[in-house]
Amino acid sequence: MKITPVTDDFAVGPQPRPEDLPALAKAGFRTLICNRPDGEESDQPGVADMQAAAESSGMAFHHIPVSGGEFPDSAIDAFGRVRSDADGKVLAYCRTGTRAITLDALANCDRLCSDALIERAREAGYDLSALRPRLGD
Repeated sequence: MKITPVTDDFAVGPQPRPEDLPALAKAGFRTLICNRPDGEESDQPGVADMQAAAESSGMAFHHIPVSGGEFPDSAIDAFGRVRSDADGKVLAYCRTGTRAITLDALANCDRLCSDALIERAREAGYDLSALRPRLGD
């Protein structure tokens, strides 16, 4: 599984498998955020299985699903709260990591300007330049 660090305490990635979670916990991740709707793909592990695996590995688990390029304020606010309240490293995932890093930029927990958010995402391998009007300054 490819984990992409965004900051020292935040990373994004594609869908992990339940059996990946002990290694993620060993790597220092303490919070897992799932940004996929349950059942998005037929081979996707269910949210209940991921939550059980996360908790048995000592990680907090949060399900904040978004789909169809929609990022409602409720999801952005929930993502921001989890990131702000997290104790230790956070891994957010979706199918490719794009929804996760987009939610992070929109929540802007680090209070960065739009240029810095877009550059940080670019350095992680994601193009969020189309999001500039929504990021503000």
